[in-house]
Amino acid sequence: MKKAAFIYSDKFQKYDYGKGHPLKMIRLMLTYELLKRCGMLSRDNVEVVEAEPCTRKEAETVHHHVYLDVLRCVDENCMHKDLSPYGLGYGDNPAFAGVFAGSMLSTGASLQAARIVHEEKAASAFNISGGLHHAMPGRASGFCYINDPAVAIKFLAANGRKVLYVDIDAHHGDGVQHVFYETDQVMTVSLHESGHYLFPGTGFPENIGAGKGRGYSVNLPLLPGTGDEIFKFGFFELLPPLVDKFRPDIIVTQLGCDSFESDPLTHLRLSTHGFTDMVRWFGGLGLPWVALGGGGYDVVNVARAWSLAFGIMADAELPEEMPEDFKELLEENGLEAKKLKDESPTSETGDEIKRERDYACDMLGRLRKELFPVLGIRS
Repeated sequence: MKKAAFIYSDKFQKYDYGKGHPLKMIRLMLTYELLKRCGMLSRDNVEVVEAEPCTRKEAETVHHHVYLDVLRCVDENCMHKDLSPYGLGYGDNPAFAGVFAGSMLSTGASLQAARIVHEEKAASAFNISGGLHHAMPGRASGFCYINDPAVAIKFLAANGRKVLYVDIDAHHGDGVQHVFYETDQVMTVSLHESGHYLFPGTGFPENIGAGKGRGYSVNLPLLPGTGDEIFKFGFFELLPPLVDKFRPDIIVTQLGCDSFESDPLTHLRLSTHGFTDMVRWFGGLGLPWVALGGGGYDVVNVARAWSLAFGIMADAELPEEMPEDFKELLEENGLEAKKLKDESPTSETGDEIKRERDYACDMLGRLRKELFPVLGIRS
């Protein structure tokens, strides 16, 4: 069995965005506890690694030093008089004590995952605290303060790796795309709810990169209501030809699960079936694999999805039902237990399927027209 590393720390629970904020740190603890109670973390081929923060120098491979100074000042209560130019201090991105330390810890965990896989200490590594893909070099955005995927990818690229980044979060991976928009060493692929309907309002087929990077940024927007069938249709139409042409030697995946049907902030309709089918495809590539978390605001869905994903990484089959002691833990926290795996894929009516498939086909057609000629792919 291939070895899989799981990067985690109880310290993540210290960094709280505040009462009422959608991004809740309990989702990380629940994922860890579900995996533990399913026996996943005691397997011979699994290593649990204590998360460690990244260094200032590592964060500066992506972020401006002035912005990092401002984040550090928030932690040290030497508040900058105007935080708004840095995207800080309002609803999405509150300025709270611990914002810098917590962001450096989650970014360090993504770097640990990248190093473990790069150094062949494991075939795959999962940092569930990572995947904070909206942060820009000089500002916070969309609950994200430091762009850990970009920092991890910068490390891999600096070590000669040709990186494929695939993002299946409901939101466009705009920050990662921005950082690598003009390089051909990293291909960024994002499948997401269309920016016409959802933050950040970006990620359209014509956004294909610039300069040396022209053809290496790929976006497939999807309609609200898109479920398993159409999401997978777009995924499997798009990814195989890109992998064949790009020939990456390592993959980084952002496994946000705010694309699930019951997520309170988005409008897609994935089930565990559609999600795990895509995750299995990543594993089937046989490439070194760095997996990161991301969005997910139904915290029980987060624990389910990321536990199933890590099961695939560790070549293990998880049960259909949650363990009884985990159900008790959920109830203690005022949460409702669900089956670990959804009973069936999401279903749509004939009219919905036709509408969503027609839209997906139109988007794929635009991608083939804009992107495939640049990459030399025959449609």
